[in-house]
Amino acid sequence: MILARLKPDVPKCWLFAACGVLWSVVGLSMCLAAMNWLSFEGFVRGIELELVGLVVAVAALQWGFSGIARRNICRLRQLSDKGCFFAFQAWKSYLIIAFMIALGIMLRRSPIPRAALAVVYTAIGAALFLASFHYYRHLLRLLRTANRQNERSRKSRNGN
Repeated sequence: MILARLKPDVPKCWLFAACGVLWSVVGLSMCLAAMNWLSFEGFVRGIELELVGLVVAVAALQWGFSGIARRNICRLRQLSDKGCFFAFQAWKSYLIIAFMIALGIMLRRSPIPRAALAVVYTAIGAALFLASFHYYRHLLRLLRTANRQNERSRKSRNGN
């Protein structure tokens, strides 16, 4: 009983928003870290490495992150209209997130040159950021559907 009261229930649309914002913020922060590291490489070399990272990001988006986002959206759609806020990620995803954070810390402390890490950070960060738009698109669909339903119920109450 006590645990049930502590569970932060929110409307399902908040789960899609939380996923989108989390993926966007993490993706942008990774890209900003990469840009910071590449600022020491000189302008032309930094642009070249950033472009390599963006090309890899498109591939990572196509063959990885878009699929993950779509599967998570399907999972979220199956939840009831209200759910625990922390259900925006599957429980296994929290383990993957912890692993990725630990891996990021290890990589930053490793002897791998920052320029090489910047390519990896750009690729993953940009792919995360771009994949976040799957969540935003679905969130907009949910909100449009809710608006249409509210409009219909308002018209039926007014006798139109």
